Amino acid sequence: MLLLPAALLALAALCLLRVPGARAAACEPVRIPLCKSLPWNMTKMPNHLHHSTQANAILAIEQFEGLLGTHCSPDLLFFLCAMYAPICTIDFQHEPIKPCKSVCERARQGCEPILIKYRHSWPESLACEELPVYDRGVCISPEAIVTADGADFPMDSSNGNCRGVSSERCKCKPVRATQKTYFRNNYNYVIRAKVKEIKTKCHDVTAAVEVKEILKASLVNIPRETVNLYTSSGCLCPPLNVNEEYLIMGYEDEERSRLLLVEGSIAEKWKDRLGKKVKRWDMKLRHLGLNTSDSSHSDSTQSQKPGRNSNSRQGSPECLTGEEKRLPRDPIPGPALSSIFKMPDSNLAPTPATHPQAEEN
Repeated sequence: MLLLPAALLALAALCLLRVPGARAAACEPVRIPLCKSLPWNMTKMPNHLHHSTQANAILAIEQFEGLLGTHCSPDLLFFLCAMYAPICTIDFQHEPIKPCKSVCERARQGCEPILIKYRHSWPESLACEELPVYDRGVCISPEAIVTADGADFPMDSSNGNCRGVSSERCKCKPVRATQKTYFRNNYNYVIRAKVKEIKTKCHDVTAAVEVKEILKASLVNIPRETVNLYTSSGCLCPPLNVNEEYLIMGYEDEERSRLLLVEGSIAEKWKDRLGKKVKRWDMKLRHLGLNTSDSSHSDSTQSQKPGRNSNSRQGSPECLTGEEKRLPRDPIPGPALSSIFKMPDSNLAPTPATHPQAEEN
């Protein structure tokens, strides 16, 4: 892997422009807004996605703004910029430097469950299998960017000397268990569990919990035994303490049969009163869903005119729910993938059509 001090990247580019006979046009300043916060300021076109100009790359990378807004992986922005605005140095002008395979895999692990939830998959153009492995070729990762004060990120997980993300770098945004939050976030599972162990391996943090009670379950089977809760980054958010008993609300990775504990999930210390509240909230949510479904069916039946096919309105924009308007149901191959990620709202959890006005505390 290439170790590139951040301060030297700009210097290398300036030297390139001043050295007689050097191919000055090979490197160009990064003009992609999403990537200007990254620790390199020079790039080279065409990029790894075969965009010949940064103007084309800007249009393409903007499709990921919605996915970035979910904070599904701390590696996603770095990975995307390494693909769309690859780092350019004097020694590697002939070919842009690719991101390491491990960076891609971490971004995919954190964000693919969100895509799967909306019936989409990780883009083939960003396939991790095509990228170089840390010890077998030149590649770039957050761990490779160092400053004068030393490494700003933990070592790559492929390295035997790797270490986890320090707790100081983890800033968890607390989410309280309220009826409004429960309705809005539509969690896949709710359990009462005792934390047995917090396992940290480089960038991966897993919480082993003993399931005491299952208040809500979805497609992933939850046994009454010790199960793992998987995070999407090196941070455990919400935080958990070993030997404490919690009410935990989270999401699932159906494809891998995993329970996820990611940003937006809830973990509050268990209280019988809180457990009873959640059960009431879930009953209200189920009842609300049934009423909404019955009402929609009744309205569509009354609005149907004689001689008109009732299916003729299906698929029209005015007939779509809020979720359907936000994301298409069928995967769109190739460049049209933009509509998958361009989401106006960073909160991806489907929102019921109506909510009770009074919130139960």
